[in-house]
Amino acid sequence: GTGGSTNAGGTTGAGGSTGTPGTIRKFFGNIDTGGQIRSDFKTMWDQFSPENAGKWGSVQGGSASTFNWASLDAMYKYTQDNNILFKEHCFFWAAQQPSMATNTNIETVGKAWMKAFCDRYPKTAMIDVFNESLHNSPAYKTGMGGTGTTGYDWLITAFKWAREACPNAILLYNDYNTIEYSNENSGVIKLVNAIKGGGGPIDGVGCQGHDVGKVSASTVTKFVDNITSQTGLPVYITEMDVGEADDNTQMTKIKDVVTPLWANDKVKGITYWGYIVGRTWRSNTGLMTDSGTKRAALTWLMGILGR
Repeated sequence: GTGGSTNAGGTTGAGGSTGTPGTIRKFFGNIDTGGQIRSDFKTMWDQFSPENAGKWGSVQGGSASTFNWASLDAMYKYTQDNNILFKEHCFFWAAQQPSMATNTNIETVGKAWMKAFCDRYPKTAMIDVFNESLHNSPAYKTGMGGTGTTGYDWLITAFKWAREACPNAILLYNDYNTIEYSNENSGVIKLVNAIKGGGGPIDGVGCQGHDVGKVSASTVTKFVDNITSQTGLPVYITEMDVGEADDNTQMTKIKDVVTPLWANDKVKGITYWGYIVGRTWRSNTGLMTDSGTKRAALTWLMGILGR
């Protein structure tokens, strides 16, 4: 399937009793297709992120006492049955959040949400604790401490709550454009260092990568190096895709950016954001037809991964 024990996406030390996140093998993963994991997923990918099912608003619509775990249960079981790393996306965001979460109750309901998740899915390897705060703020930001003295107190609070609820998971901050454009690159470095400086237990920086096909591979490499060198934290490429109608153009762009990222020890893994043609978030980013015909980029990728 995924190339035997050297390529399978298990964890080492994750889920222990010490409260220290475990180490993980370098991975190349993907997401569900329309809310379900396809049966062929395990033959190509060794890490999984839920596209929408893991967002707080998907699990808790409007009631603090009601959780809808059905989709996540099936996804988590598939990953555990097939030795695939499970990553949660995401705990907090400005969008797709439950209407019942407010400034006055966020500590109670937010902590309960995270604890319920990690109690139910104890072998979750990685978590996007906060999503896209460079660009949007949630309605309950003030209730988590607002900007405070650091400018990012609400994020520091979120990471402390997440570590309490999920002591064995790798905790990430996740955002877009941070490895493609200068302003966002410097912005995420400032944000992450503020979290660290304020005692937030952050373990890595999630960089989405939706625009890596629109800039040079050398630009992506430079901005990744900026993040790792200036924060002291590893990078996780969390949502990469390249939208090109021409197969060879897509393959060339993916090859040019993936080759240096895959060779970089400070990049701990890459998640491509959807692989079935016509069923991805953005047009022309798919890698394989629904019937199983691979585009050139996927053929190349499976070759370097040995899958």
